[in-house]
Amino acid sequence: MQTANATPAVAQLPPLIPREILFGNPERTQPRLSPDGQYLAYIAPDESNVLQVWLQTIGQADNCQLTADKKRGIRAYFWTYDGNHLIYMQDADGDENFHCYSVDIHSNIVRDLTPFQGVKAQPIDLDPEFPDQLLVGMNLKNPQRFDVYRIHLSSGAVEFDTENPGNIVSWTADPQFNIRVAIAATPDGGSDLLYRDTIDQPWELLRHWGPEDEGYAVGFSADGKTLYVVGSHDANAERLLALDLTTRQETVIAADDQYDVGGVVVHPTERTLQAVAFYKDKLEWQILDTSIAKDFETIAQVRSGEFGISSRTLDDQRWLVSYTTDDGPTYYYTYDRATQTSQLLFSTKPALEDLPLASMQPMSFVARDGLTIHGYLTTPVGIPAQNLPTVLLVHGGPWARDTWGYDPEAQWLANRGYAVLQVNFRGSTGYGKAFVNAGNREWAAKMHDDLLDAVQWLIDQGIADPAKIAIMGGSYGGYATLVGLTFTPDVFAAGVDIVGPSNLITLMQSIPPYWEPLKAQFYHRVGNLETEAEFLKSRSPLFFCNQIQKPLLIGQGANDPRVKQAESDQIAEAMRQAGKPVEYVLYTDEGHGFARPENRLHFYAVAEEFLAKYLGGRCEPIGDIQGHSAVMK
Repeated sequence: MQTANATPAVAQLPPLIPREILFGNPERTQPRLSPDGQYLAYIAPDESNVLQVWLQTIGQADNCQLTADKKRGIRAYFWTYDGNHLIYMQDADGDENFHCYSVDIHSNIVRDLTPFQGVKAQPIDLDPEFPDQLLVGMNLKNPQRFDVYRIHLSSGAVEFDTENPGNIVSWTADPQFNIRVAIAATPDGGSDLLYRDTIDQPWELLRHWGPEDEGYAVGFSADGKTLYVVGSHDANAERLLALDLTTRQETVIAADDQYDVGGVVVHPTERTLQAVAFYKDKLEWQILDTSIAKDFETIAQVRSGEFGISSRTLDDQRWLVSYTTDDGPTYYYTYDRATQTSQLLFSTKPALEDLPLASMQPMSFVARDGLTIHGYLTTPVGIPAQNLPTVLLVHGGPWARDTWGYDPEAQWLANRGYAVLQVNFRGSTGYGKAFVNAGNREWAAKMHDDLLDAVQWLIDQGIADPAKIAIMGGSYGGYATLVGLTFTPDVFAAGVDIVGPSNLITLMQSIPPYWEPLKAQFYHRVGNLETEAEFLKSRSPLFFCNQIQKPLLIGQGANDPRVKQAESDQIAEAMRQAGKPVEYVLYTDEGHGFARPENRLHFYAVAEEFLAKYLGGRCEPIGDIQGHSAVMK
C-alpha cells in the first residue's frame, strides 16, 4: 500500500528484491579447512533445502553430503583433530537442548555423543595433542549446572571429568588438556576467576570481578605458566592481559580506552597471541605477533570490507579468510602463506552480488544526558534520504551490539523504501563498562530514551517522516517494541515484536534452570525479582496495554526456552480484551527466533504487508509459502 504523494519517489527505487533471496538459505556458508589441509567442509542446503554439512577434497570437485538432518538444518559444526570426524550441534525444534553429534567423514556414520534426554551439551575444548578427545559441559546430573565430561571420539565413551559446585559458568583447559581455570558467578552479580595448580588441588581465587566489571579467560601459554585473560578491572574497557601464575602479576598486552577487546587470534599449536580485534564503527585489528603482520597486510588488499581468519591448518600454512561487506554476501578465500596468494572459494549468496543493495553508514548522536550513542543508518538506493517512512530496528541482548556489514533485515527494509536505523543504545556491549553500566536498571527508561533520541535525530536530519516511524526487533528488541507502543504511544506508527518479553516478572520466573547462576547479574542489571516486583512491573509493557494506540505484529516460537510463548500470549490477549489492534503469528516448531527458511520467509512476508499497510512502503505479495508452521493466533 502506498500513499499518493509517495509514488514519484517510489518509482525511482530499484526493483523489488525477492524475500527468497534475502531470507532464504545461503548457497554455501561456514567453510572450514580440515586440520591437515586435505579437506574443506561447509554448510549448504540439500535437495529438500535443509542445511547439511558437506565435504570436498581440496583441489577436487567431489562435493559429498555428510549429514542428513531431516528438518531444522545444521547451523554449527567444527572439525576434530583426529582427521576423521566433524562435530555438529543440533536441538529439537528450537528448545536449545543442543546435542553434540559426530559424523565420520569416510563412512558418513553419525553418532550422538551426548544422547541424554532433556540435557544441553556445551562444547568446551579440543586439543591437537589429544585428537581423540572432546571436553563437553552437560547439565546431566543437575539441570542448573554444567559439569565437565570427557568424550572419546573413537568409541563414543563418556567419562565424568570435573564437578561443577553449582556456580561455574565457563571452563578452560590447560596445555595437558586438563580443566584448570573456571569462571564462577557470584552472589553480588559479578564473577570469580578460579584456578587450580593441578586437578587434585582445590580451586583458589585469582581475581574477583564485581557486577560493574566483566572478565573471562582466553587460554594458557604453551608452558602453562601464563594465563591470558580479558577484563575491564582497573580500566573502562576490557583489556587483554597476561597473568603470571607464579607471581600473580598482570601485564597489559592490548587495550583501547573506549572499546572492549572484541576477539583474539591465537596460533593453532603454539598458543601464542597473534592479533586482537577492537570493534569500533568497524572492525580494527592490532597485530601482536610480527610473524603475521605481512599476512594481514596482504589479505587486507584482496578485497574491500572487513576480514577475519575463519580457519587454519595445523601447520599454519593455509588460512581460510572471510570478507564481510555491507552491500553483498560474505566472500571466502583460501590464503597460502608461503606464496602470499589468495584464491576465491565462494560467496555465501551469489544472487546478492549484482543487486542494488544499500550501504550501511556508521552514525552517532548525543543523547539527552550527554552520552554519545553510536549506530548504523541504511537508506534506500535511488531516492533522496528525505522524509522517508522509517524503521527503528532494535537489537536483542540487550548485552550485545549491532555491527557494520550485510544485514538481510536492513537490506529488505531499505529495498521496500524505508530508512533503517540500528542503534547501540546504552547497555550495548563493546563500548566499555561505563556504557554498559549506564543501562543498569534502565529498561523502559534511559535505554528507551536513547531510542527516542535516535528517532529525534532522524527527524532533525530530515531523514524520517515523523508520522511514519515503526519500531521493530527481536528478543530485547521485541521488548523495546512493546515499550515503544505502551510507554510512548504517540511516537511510533506501528511495532513488530519478535520473541519479546512483555512482563519482566514472568520472564524471570520462567528462565531456563541453567541460567540460575546468572540470575544475580540479571537482578543487578534489570531489577530484583525477590525484592522489587513493583519496580519490575513498572517496566513491563503488559501492564500498560491500555495506552497502546498503534497496531502491533507479534512473531513467536512455541518452544522458546528464553522468552516463553506465554510472554506473547498474555500481551496479545490483553490487547484484544482492550480492543487494541494486534496480529499474532506463532511458529509451532521454532524457538528464540526462526531457524527454518520456510518460517522466516512466512514471517517477513507477513511483516512486510503489515509495514506497507501502516507506513506505506512497497510490498511483494505474500505468495504461497510451502512448509511453514505458522498458526495465526
